[in-house]
Amino acid sequence: MPTSPKDIFSLARRELVTVRDLVRFAVSAFNGEKLFFGHGSADAFDEAAYLVLHTLKLPPDKLEPFFDARLTSIERDAVLAVIERRVRERIPAAYLTNEAWLGEYKFFVDQRVIVPRSFIAELLRESLAPWVEDPDSIESALDLCTGSGCLAILAALTFPHAVVDAVDLSTEALEVAERNIGDYALADRVEPIRSNMFEELGDRRYDLILSNPPYVTAKSMSALPQEYLREPAMALASGIDGLDHVRLILRGAPDYLNEDGLLVVEVGFNREGVEAAFPNLPFTWAETSAGDGVVFLITRKELLSAN
Repeated sequence: MPTSPKDIFSLARRELVTVRDLVRFAVSAFNGEKLFFGHGSADAFDEAAYLVLHTLKLPPDKLEPFFDARLTSIERDAVLAVIERRVRERIPAAYLTNEAWLGEYKFFVDQRVIVPRSFIAELLRESLAPWVEDPDSIESALDLCTGSGCLAILAALTFPHAVVDAVDLSTEALEVAERNIGDYALADRVEPIRSNMFEELGDRRYDLILSNPPYVTAKSMSALPQEYLREPAMALASGIDGLDHVRLILRGAPDYLNEDGLLVVEVGFNREGVEAAFPNLPFTWAETSAGDGVVFLITRKELLSAN
């Protein structure tokens, strides 16, 4: 019986018939190759269902009605081509479909940016309550290390009176951000800016600064699954302890926040490292679906009082 990936996919193209067949085949292939799922799907089944439905241009949340639908040979070959690339090249599903989701919001992505997966997006669903009492009071916001522009866009949608700057050092990332900004018709309120952190922002000041910066430690970078290595390294790595960018943010934020301004930063699962590195800062840690060690909040006044 043929066992090589090439032979397995050749058989699949001849013998698989239904959506159910293809989802089952994909799950087996993904598990057999020990793929890593950390870019939007929780496991092999979720990713298989997503890729099959997306390729067939079916609703992403309606697998059951189509489970036993028979496919044309062209449809089957298209689905298997995507599954095969996921297996052979270990490309994250989001890059294969050129889309990533944060809640109900879809964003264009490719390998110029990391796949969006920020827990700050969860906090924006609640308008950063209780730390922001009135969403209408936020008139200026900065998304530092914007990547695909997703948090800048969500900030603009959350705070309807805010003008938002979307900052990144990568010109390629800003090209993706600009596309997403256009897709949401927010070009009049969200401005992509190329800057190494705060360097090019001049005398701009903000009511709110958001950042999901690089925060992967050097040790963790060396052990990343292959899927993560498909992402831009500059959007992941942040020195020995993963805090190089956080240090720059905390040092610079007081100069760019308005008097009552708020800073919100995602740091992975590195609360212990952050608190050890900045023992005098009174961080507030937000509760997210990943727990309370991922996103901190701190006001300008708190940043200044600790110095």
